Amino acid sequence: MRKSLIIQLLLLGVVVGAISAAVGFLIPWLPELGSTQGKRIDDIYVLTSIICLAIFTVVAAVSIYTFFKFRAKPDDYEDGAPIHGNTVLEAVWTAIPAALVTIIGVYSAVVLVKNEHVPANAPVIEVTAQQFVWSFTYPEIGVTSGILRVKEGETYELKMQSRDVIHSFWVPQWRVKQDVVPGIETTIVVTPTKTGTFPMICTELCGLGHSTMRTSAIVLSAADYDKWAEEQKSAAEAGGAESGKQVFVNAGCGGCHILADAGGAGEVGPSLDKVLPELTADQIRESIVDPNKVITPSYQPNVMPGDYGDTLSDEQLGALVDSLVSTSQKG
Repeated sequence: MRKSLIIQLLLLGVVVGAISAAVGFLIPWLPELGSTQGKRIDDIYVLTSIICLAIFTVVAAVSIYTFFKFRAKPDDYEDGAPIHGNTVLEAVWTAIPAALVTIIGVYSAVVLVKNEHVPANAPVIEVTAQQFVWSFTYPEIGVTSGILRVKEGETYELKMQSRDVIHSFWVPQWRVKQDVVPGIETTIVVTPTKTGTFPMICTELCGLGHSTMRTSAIVLSAADYDKWAEEQKSAAEAGGAESGKQVFVNAGCGGCHILADAGGAGEVGPSLDKVLPELTADQIRESIVDPNKVITPSYQPNVMPGDYGDTLSDEQLGALVDSLVSTSQKG
């Protein structure tokens, strides 16, 4: 009987284990991998999944077998016989989980230390978050952009600050995620390993426009990144002024407003395609630097940042206003 029981449990365990393993590992739960740090995080996921599936297989096999083998007959209303727990079994099922949790904890700590290591001379990108826009400043190039551009195979240190509430930086393909907290500087270290354009989102509920606080992380080959960097340096050295459309994009205005001429598709604020023809240049400027002074009907105050008068230079603000005036005249 004991041998038969063991064989039946083993066969049931194989079936349950095969099904759970297929669900756990054959279905692509995660997005494509795109960073060195992400590979280590995926290794933790695989280790934890193997442990959990093994435990699930044992528990499920025993439970299913017990349910069918030892269930009471329809006319049996008696209580089960009183038994005393098995001390050895209790010690085993306490020691094994404790050991497994320790393994996961130690391995996770090792991965965390490796993922937070910043190599000497790693380039720094300053990340600024505010409702509801991301901006990225490259000190070595002297440029700020609303889109994150990095070089494949290069390790970067992203130093992040928030101007208002808590935000959270996440590129799913890179796996690493970090809150951006007002008043303190948080960091992420990332080494992109796959070229392409990947979504970058805020994963912390940060206000009415949270769902629109998105941009892109573009990973370029070494040659393409160096070409882009040289173009940005040359433009900065030549003193080239940003166009109004560039200011609109880099300041994240398109995340909250529709403006077809500049690719804006946000719906948190009023559609500029509709309201611009009704405004003068002075009114447009006032709406940018003091957005709560006049609120468009059916929209809420205190949503648009009120510090663009400080964060945008006079040249940038002038270029943005001129561009919006020009767009309104086209309409």
